[in-house]
Amino acid sequence: MNFEYSNEQLALQDTLQRFIARDYGFERRRELARSPLGFSAEAWGTYAELGLLSLPFPEKFGGLGGNAVDIMLVMELVGRGLLLEPFLSTLVMGGGLIRDAASETLQARLLPRIGAGELKLALACHEAGGRYDLAHVACAAVPSGAGWRLSGQKTVVLDAPSADSFLVSARTSGNVGDAGGIAVFLVGREAAGVSLYGYPTQSGGRAADLRLENAAVDAAALIGSAQGGLPIVERAVDRGVAALCAEAVGIMLALNEATLSYLKTRKQFGVPIGSFQALQHRMADMFIAAEQSRSMAVNAAVYVDSENAAERCRAVSAAKAYISQAARLVGQQAVQMHGAMGVVDDVIVSHYFKRLTMIDLALGDGDFHMARFSDSML
Repeated sequence: MNFEYSNEQLALQDTLQRFIARDYGFERRRELARSPLGFSAEAWGTYAELGLLSLPFPEKFGGLGGNAVDIMLVMELVGRGLLLEPFLSTLVMGGGLIRDAASETLQARLLPRIGAGELKLALACHEAGGRYDLAHVACAAVPSGAGWRLSGQKTVVLDAPSADSFLVSARTSGNVGDAGGIAVFLVGREAAGVSLYGYPTQSGGRAADLRLENAAVDAAALIGSAQGGLPIVERAVDRGVAALCAEAVGIMLALNEATLSYLKTRKQFGVPIGSFQALQHRMADMFIAAEQSRSMAVNAAVYVDSENAAERCRAVSAAKAYISQAARLVGQQAVQMHGAMGVVDDVIVSHYFKRLTMIDLALGDGDFHMARFSDSML
């Protein structure tokens, strides 16, 4: 298997890296995190101009025909730059779900708008009491005339405050926890009966709880079948997990660089603290953890496009389980070796550490994916 990046992939990464260095510095990022929107609308438009928002979509819908490895390259830099824009929700999970499961008519209507930066999506698939179980769906969808009416609540919907539409999992039959009887619906933000309770996350992003009170949608809002929505949601979430793994790798690499630089410049007893053998050993452990994490993220990106659900599940959960442990090691060591400065808000190390912590908890923590990987081997 060839693990070398193509010239096009390297050019894509270089373009985004130059944009971050020029227009998305740390202080700018702090300002955006405190703003009402929580990210830069101007940057979102720039990503559309650069083609990043069309990256994973078919060429016939104005896309670039990219794959999960292309997304991995972008998400590494999202991590390095601590970008706040809703790549994960709109491009990876929402856009990926539309591309994989929606009708060609719906794809033709939505994917070009996502690529142009005109449409942002959020995947609403988790509910209170269900933890990370995607089959724990109590939100109900009942037929109503030519369409459906949805009632229920979704929790911690990532990037929901800025989303124009939501992809909602709802139960059409069966009991909570059943794998069957789940469907996915496209619900507009302005639909009657839709309300949001938004809040900031610890890493500077935004999320919301979504309430649906007899919200009406037409028949065209149903994506896939009325009974087989769970595999659609699982695939979208697996794509999100693989992207989060790549983002975590980007953060770990940046933390290692920042920590190494600090060890070379911070002095005690008249010498750089990087000359102390104990700190050199800890730094070596951090580099090993980051490189092994990169290998796991590459493996997840290669297999997340697989049509074999079991194969995809094993690769993605193995990566998330390992990277959750490695990220904790790298993050904690970086903070400790920076001393008190490692937790100060105006030092980027603390923000990297917060984001790594949020990545661990998002879409299934390390323990959840370790158990999922173990179950997949039976």
